[in-house]
Amino acid sequence: MKELKITSPAFEHNQTIPVKYTNQGVNPPLSISGIPENTKSLTLIVDDPDAPNGTFDHWIVYNITPQQKQIAEQSVPGTTGLNSDQGHDYIGPCPPPGKPHRYFFKVYALDTMLNVDPKSTKEDIENAMKSHILAKGQLIGLYQR
Repeated sequence: MKELKITSPAFEHNQTIPVKYTNQGVNPPLSISGIPENTKSLTLIVDDPDAPNGTFDHWIVYNITPQQKQIAEQSVPGTTGLNSDQGHDYIGPCPPPGKPHRYFFKVYALDTMLNVDPKSTKEDIENAMKSHILAKGQLIGLYQR
């Protein structure tokens, strides 16, 4: 499987996410490269596997056009699925005080557009993507209060 390169001008891989992109509700800007030519859509999943009650889904965005190699801050680049709070907005990192949490910004290049309900969860989106992933990549950001 090919690998996508995900970067952000706001933070480096495995480095701290600036406060602006945490509980302020502003998504960080992202750049995506290495998108295969036959890609029909991109999916972005942002989650925190270190959350106290299990993985917390911060943002699910699918059917992003593959021509959109830049995701601007405070933007919605595609159709949003449900986050762990049952909403559609980006939820910035806001872990309980203590150890740092890891925030995975995962992007998938797909050979199809996803035909799923906007009330779909991360699990629904992942199931719909299963046999359609051409490439994937991730950027990990850290945050601690």
